This record gives sequence, structure tokens and C-alpha cells, in this order.
Amino acid sequence: MNAPFRFGRYAVSRFIDGVYKAPVGHLIHRQGANALAVVLAGITGDTVDVDVNCFALSGPDGVWLIDAGCGTAWGEAYGHARAAMIAAGIQPDDVSRVILTHIHGDHALGLIDGDRPYFPNAEIWVPEADLAFFTNAEARKALPPARQGGFDLAARLLDICGAMLRPILMGGVAEDIEAIAMPGHTPGHAGYLIGNGDDRLLLWGDVLHVTGLQAADPEIAFVYDIDSELAHATRLEVLAAAADHGWLVSGGHLGGFFHIERQGDHFRFLQHAV
Repeated sequence: MNAPFRFGRYAVSRFIDGVYKAPVGHLIHRQGANALAVVLAGITGDTVDVDVNCFALSGPDGVWLIDAGCGTAWGEAYGHARAAMIAAGIQPDDVSRVILTHIHGDHALGLIDGDRPYFPNAEIWVPEADLAFFTNAEARKALPPARQGGFDLAARLLDICGAMLRPILMGGVAEDIEAIAMPGHTPGHAGYLIGNGDDRLLLWGDVLHVTGLQAADPEIAFVYDIDSELAHATRLEVLAAAADHGWLVSGGHLGGFFHIERQGDHFRFLQHAV
């Protein structure tokens, strides 16, 4: 984890739940095979490392999480956020709210511990559009297997944590927290803009997965986006807004906190010491 830092009314911590070894064969490029071949030529090995993060906001209303990691569901390489939170003084019972960016395993499986909720006292806020989509059997039939994981997860969440779920709309969801629609990766994928005035922190889920590659070439993506074209448009829009407004950003797969600057038709991420 990073050392907590103060941002507005919150102490913010990033917890690394694990590192996903993403197969380079799962990369795609909007311009096709030749453009992808150029990208792959610059990558050594068969995988790229992708951090899996969740965040804690400790404030006057208690401890809130943005996403929950994947818990122990994906094996021993993951689930490290739980021990890191306890080491930081955050017990599972202390968490009063978990705000999901979307319903995918590396962001939401950490809500579940076997057949019970891992955070027993928490409300679970989930974008309404994601919950509606991932509980729609017809929507599932229209997708290839690689993009169906959220449907089984949504069923488990409803079974184990159903009474805790609170569907949310985009807009103001709490004091100094605004939910922003970032569709494409999933239909209800969201980011959360924290603070007010010019000083803002934006935490997203999966606007991008490999920071350096996708900042330099936003047309690179992974196969995990449900609507790749919409995800690309969202990526450009979000990165441009963060650059233009000077927001501090992090997300489900970024290796820290960053400011973003435009460089022609692409972007540069500048690490921010916190």
C-alpha cells in the first residue's frame, strides 16, 4: 500500500491486491493486426504486469472503499489487500461502505469470503447500469465467454450480499464524491471524482490496464472490454478531461497516483509522490 495521504476530508490509501500477469495475446488494436504487431514487438515476454488495486477513503463518516479487490478467489497471487488493510488498522467490520466501479472479479470478488460477506457492516454501492446488465440473461447470451464473468459474479453478490447492495445513479453520491459514467469496459463502468473546486482526485476502474502502453497509444486495448469502441471513446474523453482539469488520478490498474498531460494525440502519465 501507499502511505495514506490527505485529500480534502479523506485520508486516501491505495492497496495492491495482487499483480495480474496479463497475456499479451489478449491485447488488441483498433487499427488491426499490423498495428498490434508493432506494439508486440516492443514487449519482452508473453505477459505484462497489471496491478490490481482498491482504495480506502477514511473520513468523518467512517471507512469507505472504492472497489474490493478479488479476495482469495483467484489464488495465492491475490487477496493481499485484506492483510494490508488490517496492518493499516482497517478491520473488515470497520468498513461502512464499498463503492464499486463495476462488476468484475478483480474489483468485486473481495466482497465475498466463502459463503458470507467479508465486510459485514458495509453497504455496497454499485452502478445501477452494471447491475441491470449483469443480471440480464439475454445480454449474457450475446457475449463471448471471455466477457461473461460479471454475470456469475452478479448472481453470487445477490445471493450472498443481496441485502447490502445499493444501486446508484451517476452524479453526486456523497459529500464531495461524484460518480461519472465511463461506459465501454462494462455498460455501467464508473469513476469517482473526489473533492471540490479545482483540486480533485479521480479514481476509476478500468479506463486502461497498462498505463505506459495505452497512454502512448490509446487505441491499444484488452479483450476484456465489452464494447471496445465505446471503451476507446471513453478512454480518450477521460484522459483529456483529467489532463485539461489537472486532476490527480489513479485506478484499478495504475501503479500509483498520476497527473496527465497531453502530447499530441496521446498522453503522458506523470507520477505524483504522495
